[in-house]
Amino acid sequence: MNGLDKYRNIYFLGIGGIGMSALARWFMKKGVSVTGYDRTPTTLTQQLSSEGMILHYDDAVNNIPESVLRERDNTLVVYTPAIPKDHKEYNYLLQEGYSILKRSEILGLITKNYKTIAVAGTHGKTTTSSMVAHILKSANKNMVAFLGGITTNYESNLVMHGSIGADTIVVAEADEFDRSFLQLFPETAIITSADPDHLDIYGNHESMITSFKDFVKQVKNGGTLIIHESIADKLAGEITSLTKYTYSMSRGQFFAGNITAHSGFFEFDLMGFGPKVERIRLGVPGFHNVENAVAASVAAHELGISPSEIKSALESFLGVKRRFEFICRGKNVTFIDDYAHHPTEIDAFLRSVKSMYPRKKLTVVFQPHLFTRTRDFAGGFSKSLSLADEVFLMDIYPARELPIAGVDSDMLVKDITSSVKIRCGKSDLMEKLANHEVELLTTIGAGDIDTFVQPIKKMLEDRYES
Repeated sequence: MNGLDKYRNIYFLGIGGIGMSALARWFMKKGVSVTGYDRTPTTLTQQLSSEGMILHYDDAVNNIPESVLRERDNTLVVYTPAIPKDHKEYNYLLQEGYSILKRSEILGLITKNYKTIAVAGTHGKTTTSSMVAHILKSANKNMVAFLGGITTNYESNLVMHGSIGADTIVVAEADEFDRSFLQLFPETAIITSADPDHLDIYGNHESMITSFKDFVKQVKNGGTLIIHESIADKLAGEITSLTKYTYSMSRGQFFAGNITAHSGFFEFDLMGFGPKVERIRLGVPGFHNVENAVAASVAAHELGISPSEIKSALESFLGVKRRFEFICRGKNVTFIDDYAHHPTEIDAFLRSVKSMYPRKKLTVVFQPHLFTRTRDFAGGFSKSLSLADEVFLMDIYPARELPIAGVDSDMLVKDITSSVKIRCGKSDLMEKLANHEVELLTTIGAGDIDTFVQPIKKMLEDRYES
């Protein structure tokens, strides 16, 4: 038992977050009353409401559900670190003595009862964990996955198959933000990358690397570590209590061989399993997704899933919403949306896009995410965005942060070398796009740029495809 079964009510502060909503769906499946607050309604919160959860969007104590107020001892409050310290409901519940835990603590309590695969990394963890989940589900394993994105195959960030019992396998994203992944003690860990990020939390890259090393130490003795070969020595060179496997696109113990591309979608031989697994046709585009597929395959193989089952599942994997998601593939215009919000991610995404459409003019709409991240990686953002022919640069999405003097999107413009650079905000993006000729368009960012995806799609289809 993990101590969670005694609660009849779970109240989420920040229920619309991608990690929070997966937990909310888990508790609903368990038959618990789930209610919650979030700052603004979204497509995801609307889905949660349709699934039976009661939500509100104004921070006021009198909006807290009656069942929560009436049954303090039978209520657990779950919050996200994005909730501000002056949040009225949070402070009231704290003062009244409610049981209050962070999202990461809840995930740690859930996973400790099951065999867990935890996927960490500054890039690639959502797609890799979604691939692992899809392979397990396709192989009819008893499993549950808590994901950081909405899978296209299942239209959810909670993926389940079979009954919940002693043989259930849990797939969990191990988030480095706020050191959340240190709540997990998995049997198997995948680490895709450890580039500098979240320096507002860590201060410097070396401190972040130390936390990744601490995460590696939490993999259970005799467990398995699957790690990108470029960081294996740095993060786990001295670890001897685990079975370690390295992977990458072309090096390490496991890699992709004989890679061929067909309109940006890759076929490859999976090397490292003894007899190679021949001609896997990956269901999602992008160079980086070949690496993600290799890592997911190693994890699945460790769980006894056959190479033929792995191959079949990878071919039927349709990806994750906002990860290289094709929104419009018309005769005259192509529109792709992606969650990339770090220079390394933007570089990998745009290089893949350009390889798919080498003769098309590439127009990028980018919304920077966080003042600190923009400040810390300004040069990297400008360099990666310069891969585009044209850049529409939106204002910074602040998320949990207050503005920082002198930090704004203008600081990126001077070092972007694209031939066209256009500054815009949410109020004039659509107008400026409507007055501009595009043939290959991408929207990039982790803020609320996704609210423009459908309006842009309609505009492009009306203009170019009607």
